[in-house]
Amino acid sequence: MSLAITIAAPFRHTRKELLKKNEIVYYLAFERGWMNIEQANHLLARAKEEGLISYEGDMIRPLFDVMSIEIPLGFKPNASVFHRSDPHEELMSRIARDLSIPLTRVVAEMNTIISKEFGGHIRPEGAVVILAKRSGVEFSDLLPALRENILKSD
Repeated sequence: MSLAITIAAPFRHTRKELLKKNEIVYYLAFERGWMNIEQANHLLARAKEEGLISYEGDMIRPLFDVMSIEIPLGFKPNASVFHRSDPHEELMSRIARDLSIPLTRVVAEMNTIISKEFGGHIRPEGAVVILAKRSGVEFSDLLPALRENILKSD
């Protein structure tokens, strides 16, 4: 979520729907001082990879509602915005958080789905999606990354 907050910040600050790449880099690196130019460019590449932004010519458009993102007072992105998150672990954490249960219980339930319901013939990514669906936890934003993980490991 920190990546989405970081991307939303320049759009909310300027109250614009489209920004040039250099405007975003300037905001992140100089105006806020959150990172250097190279890191800001890397952040934009990650945001594109995660499906948070799209390029329209030389302009960048966020692919989510920036006004729905709450930017905490004194927010400063941490180093996690530069690293690709594991969607499988993220969904497990989301289930644990939304249901207020320990992560170990989520893992146990996921393993039950894998071994007892599918006889070991389903991948962990599929089992965690089934568990999220049964639990009423939103996961549609993670589906593209989960699919990509499955395709990479085959």
